[in-house]
Amino acid sequence: MCHAIKRLFYEQGVSPMIYELDEDMNGRDMERSLLRLGCSPAVPAVFIGGRFVGSANTVMTLHINGSLKKMLKDAGALWL
Repeated sequence: MCHAIKRLFYEQGVSPMIYELDEDMNGRDMERSLLRLGCSPAVPAVFIGGRFVGSANTVMTLHINGSLKKMLKDAGALWL
């Protein structure tokens, strides 16, 4: 699912900041923190404009109902 979410953002014209937890020395701590935030599974966890949005299901729902694009625009991540 992480790949699908990354691809979705790239296709929207967004250059996301991506943290690969399995490649980060603090990855386990970050994963535990994400679980405490309620993100289950912990990855992918999506933040837009510094605000926790949710996991893949939430992001796909926002994309389908048209809310994702507005969130990205409001956060300054999307220009058009």
